[in-house]
Amino acid sequence: MGKKKIILGFDIGGTGIKAALVDVNAGKLLTEKTKLLTPQPSDPLSVVEVVKQLIKIFRYKGPIGCGFPAIIHHGVAKSAANIDDSWMNVDIEKFFYKETGLAFYVANDADVAGLAEVKFGKSRLKGMVIVLTIGTGIGSGMFVDGKLIPNTELGHLNYKESVYEHYVSNNARKNNNLSWEEWAPGFADYLRHLEKLFSPDLFVIGGGASSKFDRFGKLLEVDTPVIPAQFENNAGILGAAIYATDRMKSN
Repeated sequence: MGKKKIILGFDIGGTGIKAALVDVNAGKLLTEKTKLLTPQPSDPLSVVEVVKQLIKIFRYKGPIGCGFPAIIHHGVAKSAANIDDSWMNVDIEKFFYKETGLAFYVANDADVAGLAEVKFGKSRLKGMVIVLTIGTGIGSGMFVDGKLIPNTELGHLNYKESVYEHYVSNNARKNNNLSWEEWAPGFADYLRHLEKLFSPDLFVIGGGASSKFDRFGKLLEVDTPVIPAQFENNAGILGAAIYATDRMKSN
């Protein structure tokens, strides 16, 4: 095994902000993840204070990889689905650098979670892989032969009077008082819709729901193989660190 390359990875979500030190060469977390609650309202100045707390906890002074719940284009937030609307059009990388003095490399949270799975997980294969992170909403990472197609946001496909994530996310399950078994048929309908649109070779289920896959996985009646994310809810942190390393190599 080669020399350790250590990066602090962040996973910023609608309800929690998590961080851990990552060995990006080995593809593993070197520390237990630390989680603090996402402030409410989750505006930029409030969120960056929590980010600063976590940086201080890890006594870290290097570059940082960060998964963020928005469409991210060249570091700028172009949506704010599960975070405060005041993030819209904020250059997150420049903002975090200004506030912390550290270089941040920011991408969509589901994209970086998928990156961890296709680089180090069980989903390293040719063809199309769709990684879905199920939590407050539904994030998506789409990969063709291991290469990311960024910002797909498949949880925001139109459905009924709204979008799919309002019906089949974990929040929707909780709001409707459904067990995982009761929730599964609706989620399977969503997967079948994605099959018609993209003909994927594999679905990978990540986010908080991945730890409950044994409760609902066998109930997903779809043609495409469906597997739980190998890194479960750590994938976002690991993938964020990998993303930062890839960006630094390309600069």
